Amino acid sequence: MPADLRTLLAQEALGLRLLSREDELPAGALSRPIPWVHSSDLPDPTPFLTPGVVLLTTGTQFGSGARVSRASARAYVSRLAAGGVGGVGFGTEVIRDGTPGPLAAACAEHGLPLFEVPYRTPFIAVAQASTAAATAEADARRRWFEEVQRAIARAALRPDGLSAILAEVAARLGRWVGLFDIAAGLDRQFPSGALPEQDAAPLRREVERLLRRGRRAGAAVQIGPRRILLQTLGQGERLSGVLALEAAGELDAAGQDVLGSVIAFAGLALERGKEVNEARSLLRTGLLHALLGGDTALAQRISPRLWGPLPQAPVEVVVAEVPAGARDLVEERLELWVRARPGAAFFALDGERLVLLVEPPAVPPLLALLQGLELRAGVSAEAGYPELPRALVQAQRAQGRARAGGGAAVRYSELVDDGLLRLLVQDERARALAGSALAPVRAHDAEHGTALLETARAWVECDCEQERTARRLGVHRHTVRARIAALEELLGRDLSGSRARADLLAALLASE
Repeated sequence: MPADLRTLLAQEALGLRLLSREDELPAGALSRPIPWVHSSDLPDPTPFLTPGVVLLTTGTQFGSGARVSRASARAYVSRLAAGGVGGVGFGTEVIRDGTPGPLAAACAEHGLPLFEVPYRTPFIAVAQASTAAATAEADARRRWFEEVQRAIARAALRPDGLSAILAEVAARLGRWVGLFDIAAGLDRQFPSGALPEQDAAPLRREVERLLRRGRRAGAAVQIGPRRILLQTLGQGERLSGVLALEAAGELDAAGQDVLGSVIAFAGLALERGKEVNEARSLLRTGLLHALLGGDTALAQRISPRLWGPLPQAPVEVVVAEVPAGARDLVEERLELWVRARPGAAFFALDGERLVLLVEPPAVPPLLALLQGLELRAGVSAEAGYPELPRALVQAQRAQGRARAGGGAAVRYSELVDDGLLRLLVQDERARALAGSALAPVRAHDAEHGTALLETARAWVECDCEQERTARRLGVHRHTVRARIAALEELLGRDLSGSRARADLLAALLASE
């Protein structure tokens, strides 16, 4: 990186003295890189200069008289400013004892830094100092780049190599770094939590737009006050994520090289991660078959080491069909979902069939996730691990109904209810009576924000067992007991008898 005026002015051996008031100069005027130092006494040297060059002059262009006119100084400096000159150094005691006042005034007017070069300092020494400073800076950046490369290589060997690499780069560059997965979710960021909530959503939309292209691409986006560079990761049309880097300023050549290395390392790490994920997926499938075969002990030994504990029995089996093209996305979303809820569910892909073992309270949010992935699911009745084969058959039957247009998710209990009772409640009079009977309950739920109707459905589906109903709803059994008591009061019925419960079930079916 070239030197700047501040670097030259700081070298005591040169004896340069800044004449301009720094607080009156444009911001960054002394930190602007100097591509070259040139000396000329031409009245208009700009045709021979490039932008940013520092010009050294002895002032012979102003004539040999003692005075320099304000008009000639203003015209001269105006030409220099228009040509993009980065600063002016005036050599004293060659033609004049000091720097002409009109020249200083004109430089101040145009915001052009002006410094004085003493007679003892040859112009060539200033040029050499600039070159030496640039060379030293380039050497320092080269050493920095080599050290960062070594640090990245060491980080890549750690257990979580990708996170270690990104953390290293964030620290070395002093910038925020984030990695988005193929679903445009922020998988990890460094420093942790440094991306404000208000910036996360618009940034994710930009990442989604980039991923939808389905090919390698990069972009620079403005998110609030931040400028963020985005680069897709992966090969060809097999994208594996997006790397995001805060661009606090332009990266120099060394910084660009580091960024290129990180993109390469991150891409390799994600490809390697895919291979690991494929192996994990096969292991999940193997554990599912072990569970279906009755070897629960094997799964209980292995699962905690890789994914967390198995869900506690009783569980509900959920089945869905996953198209081949959506497999990676579904697995990734489920991995994130299960990771946030240890022990709530276990899943495995067996061909195109997705099988999940889920604790009853976790079934509703899981079905919402599957619906968001456009998957139709079937749900079994509750079962212990020894009854998993039977529950799997139930879930497959329910999933067949969902696939045939029965809805996004169908419970096996709904299939059981499709018998004589379902036929009886299809009558219009039955529907009217059901609506009238349940009207007080619906009104109470609407007015007080309660869930009595939902509790009633869960209760009859769980064979009117409060413990099972509590597990399905994710509430305490005393809460279920209180809700059933409220139902009895609103319905004007004692629900402890089989006839009253049958009437409630019929009313619920008819109301659907």
